[in-house]
Amino acid sequence: MADLTTSYLGLDLRAPIIASASPLTGQLDSLLALERAGAGAVVLPSLFQEEVEAEEMAAVDMMEVGDGFAEFDSAPLAGIDMSGMGTQHHLDLVAEATANLSVPVIASVNGSRKGGWVDYAKELVAAGANGIELNLFSVNTDETESSADVEERYLEIISAVRAGIDVPLAVKLSQHITGLSAFALRAQQAGADGLVLFNRFYGAEVDLDAMALTSKLALSTSDELRYPLRWIGILRAQREGLGLAATSGVHSGLDAVKAILVGADVVCTTSEVLHAGPERIGGMIAELDEWLDAHGYPSANEARAAMSAANVPDPGQFERAQYMKVITSR
Repeated sequence: MADLTTSYLGLDLRAPIIASASPLTGQLDSLLALERAGAGAVVLPSLFQEEVEAEEMAAVDMMEVGDGFAEFDSAPLAGIDMSGMGTQHHLDLVAEATANLSVPVIASVNGSRKGGWVDYAKELVAAGANGIELNLFSVNTDETESSADVEERYLEIISAVRAGIDVPLAVKLSQHITGLSAFALRAQQAGADGLVLFNRFYGAEVDLDAMALTSKLALSTSDELRYPLRWIGILRAQREGLGLAATSGVHSGLDAVKAILVGADVVCTTSEVLHAGPERIGGMIAELDEWLDAHGYPSANEARAAMSAANVPDPGQFERAQYMKVITSR
């Protein structure tokens, strides 16, 4: 069997396949199943600042509801258990996961203001998180805010969180950053230990019967791996020491092989385990191991970056050459 151990963000992993944030990483029993199947690490569901603050405010409103009623003076309302809601739910999950799992537990944060990112990251680390992943997702509709302004805001968040925590820091990005090479350099300088490429967004759907906007879950396919492959291949040649994780479109051990060959340290999978169950990670690891063995690689590290932009005969294939070839082919 090939040696699948790897290092990601300075964390030692037994395998380069990570179970990324999903309902399966939000419960201890499924987290343990993912660990048994061979996952190298787990990423817990994102703490969304707006969501937890809304839950906490609703609880405060409920506790204060009796203030204007005399009948509650002698028999006040019972305290509300906050363990299943708001920030405390995420902190409890981190503590429970790190106490019961032997693989690294990475907590994900999605904030709406700079101070919120830092505060929540600190709390998650205090609860035991082995690493923090900043889920930098925002819909920027301010017509006075340029793309450069957005990137500056992101970099300020990275720098502030880095200064506030002492565990590895990953940044999950969308594919819509125009100057990704320049941003990757600045993100690393701001304190990011790694980038996760790329976030999948679920846009609004139109319900024609109800005449309403709604949301709909759509699982990924392996075709969506192509864009992460391109940018990981490019960035691996440019950013030595920066951790790179491929996400979106990882459905098999062969998908993992492709990502590792272009330079990924790890791959993250969600849709495949949601579809096939936690045990599917074991099958993906077996497929990865089988390919490495068949092609003479004693370890995943030996194969890593063999096909990055620094190591292929024509690096232009990572850029316009691929696009032109597809468009002009018959």
